[in-house]
Amino acid sequence: MNTKDARAAVEAAFAQVAPDIDPAELTDAARLRQDLEIDSLDFLRLVETVAASTGVSTPERDYHRLDTVGGFVAYLAESA
Repeated sequence: MNTKDARAAVEAAFAQVAPDIDPAELTDAARLRQDLEIDSLDFLRLVETVAASTGVSTPERDYHRLDTVGGFVAYLAESA
């Protein structure tokens, strides 16, 4: 999966799990918990939503790599 497709999958997951977040806020540097106020339950829902749409599951040991939108996109692009 290329970066463009990975970003589209992440943005679609955000739209489904946290529709109140403005898509313009989904910059590479945006931190999920601090900047976007994603709590642990919504984080897990994001991971599950991305897995369902892409087939890429993320083991818990890699969750630290998903701390920013850019990290999430990069992880997905590398893992697909």
